[in-house]
Amino acid sequence: MNSKSKTPFNLSNEIKNAVLILLGILSASMGLKGFLLSSHFIDGGVTGISMLLTHIFGIPLPYLLIVINLPFIFMGYKFMGKTFAIKSALAIIGLSVCLATISFPDITPDKLLTAIFGGVFIGVGIGLAMRGGAVLDGTEIAAMLVSKSTQILKVSDVILIVNIIIFATAAFFLGIEVALYSILTYFAAAKMIDFLLHGIEQYTGVTIISEQSENIRQVITEKLGRGATIYQGKRGYGKRGDRNINMDIIFTVVTRLEIPQLRKEIKLLDAQAFIIQHSIDDTEGGMIKKRPLH
Repeated sequence: MNSKSKTPFNLSNEIKNAVLILLGILSASMGLKGFLLSSHFIDGGVTGISMLLTHIFGIPLPYLLIVINLPFIFMGYKFMGKTFAIKSALAIIGLSVCLATISFPDITPDKLLTAIFGGVFIGVGIGLAMRGGAVLDGTEIAAMLVSKSTQILKVSDVILIVNIIIFATAAFFLGIEVALYSILTYFAAAKMIDFLLHGIEQYTGVTIISEQSENIRQVITEKLGRGATIYQGKRGYGKRGDRNINMDIIFTVVTRLEIPQLRKEIKLLDAQAFIIQHSIDDTEGGMIKKRPLH
């Protein structure tokens, strides 16, 4: 694949992306100013580092968000492209301007509600911005680059290590209770990001082993309109002894909402069919239903 190949400009897509990023900025700002800052709770990642420094040294949060994210934007430009870097830089500057200029009401003094819903609003904001092709927090850029340079750590491992350090520091400077509520905020935000990126229509890989494989393949490709990959396999051992019989094994990728219909069609053809399902983070190409906001 040629990394320098350019995607054709699509005005409607860019408008949609801009709206998503703008909504993400407003949601994240609400989570920060409407919930977390007044209670001295923090989030994870670069945002959490910025909030922690604000609480310790009194440096305005909008300035810290821009300054601390700068190295990550530079890395994004170098390794992920100019468009991504420009969008992310504008999104982070927009978040900083929003925090500096717009007043948000302090929603609730309840610490539990503050931690949970502050995380929800921040997670929605980050998720929407990512849907629009930008980031509001540079931690994931660094995590992806670290995971590529080592076979030991995955992206999630790097993010977890960074956040353990952040929350341990918060416990030392802000107190154990604040750190624990901040961890709750982080988990709420992470769940919302995951929901917005994968949603209820998360891709699912389905492997089907059946003597009716050809009929099932036709149902998948013709009736459901999805692609299918056929593997050559053999029956193994079972209660009926050695059944060394050649057969086709079908693999297809559908969304979670399509699974009930797929299983129903398979069972109509072969009630004894062996079906295996597993989640897939994302896919590209093929005859796959596109998720909303993708």
